[in-house]
Amino acid sequence: MKRLIAAAVALTLIALPAADVAAWGASGHRMVGQAAMRALPEELPAFLRTQEAAAQVGELSREPDRWKGGGQPHDRERDTAHFVDMIADGRVMTEAGPDIRALPELKSEYDAQLLAAGIKVNDAGYLPYAIMDAWQQVVQDFAYWRILAAAEARETDLARQAWYREDRLRREALILRDIGMLSHYIGDGAQPLHTTIHYNGWDRDTDNPEDFTRSRRTHGMFEGDFVRDRVNLQGIEAAMTAPRLDGFELRARMADYLLVSLGEVVPFYRLEKAGGFVEADPRGVNFATVRLAAGASELRDLIVLAWREAGTRSVGWPNVKVSEVEAGTADPWLAMIGQD
Repeated sequence: MKRLIAAAVALTLIALPAADVAAWGASGHRMVGQAAMRALPEELPAFLRTQEAAAQVGELSREPDRWKGGGQPHDRERDTAHFVDMIADGRVMTEAGPDIRALPELKSEYDAQLLAAGIKVNDAGYLPYAIMDAWQQVVQDFAYWRILAAAEARETDLARQAWYREDRLRREALILRDIGMLSHYIGDGAQPLHTTIHYNGWDRDTDNPEDFTRSRRTHGMFEGDFVRDRVNLQGIEAAMTAPRLDGFELRARMADYLLVSLGEVVPFYRLEKAGGFVEADPRGVNFATVRLAAGASELRDLIVLAWREAGTRSVGWPNVKVSEVEAGTADPWLAMIGQD
């Protein structure tokens, strides 16, 4: 899917709101998820390091684009998760908008800042919050899985052991699903046109000193058929960067990640102007490959970081610490099955 409805664009070339757009086509999102999963280290559980898991996450990575058309308020709330439209210095929408480097803790606070700046919430998008929310869900999933796996291995009561096994398998299905959701939004963040006010041709209300295209075909041209026909999984895997797992702080990491994509907006438009996305021009192929590889690299790292963070968590009711269950010093039965 495109960040605008491809058929409508092809027929009418009229501008659609930013909320009607979704990043990468099915091929791009699928490859981001597959490449990240295939690169997971042995530190991660074996069920994640299989070809089947990589294939599942690849397919599930497409899911947020497939949610479209559910009705309101479903669509309006979810569609705006796919992007954050920034100006060149990292402020959202306008010079009065929030700085991506200093986002408040809560999305509701971010919304309030937008409104105070005279910016419509739905115009701006909230991609960084979608990514952070998805990552935190994966952390919780891993925390439950670690407890269930440790308890299953140690439990001597056969009925309880069977329940732990069944719940672990349920959690594994949820983990693949939730990594797929994280993959989608990380993939969105790797697409430069999902980080800018110039999301589909250079914005018509701003100066255009380099005479970049203002065509409303631009977005779909790049992320859909071009990626499908010219980019492959092997190229993405070869372009992935080394893991970055030290000094992690989620909010700062998301700002840095999205600002790197924002920095590729002008290079994208220069390349488009030079004909780099015509046929199999190697410049365009390389640009798309590197951006998709950036998404796959970030997803790989965030999965590892979620696994590590899960070891510090307490979950269930009553709360039980992951570390204590794994050490054999706490019985998680009531926390897992629910004390009511």
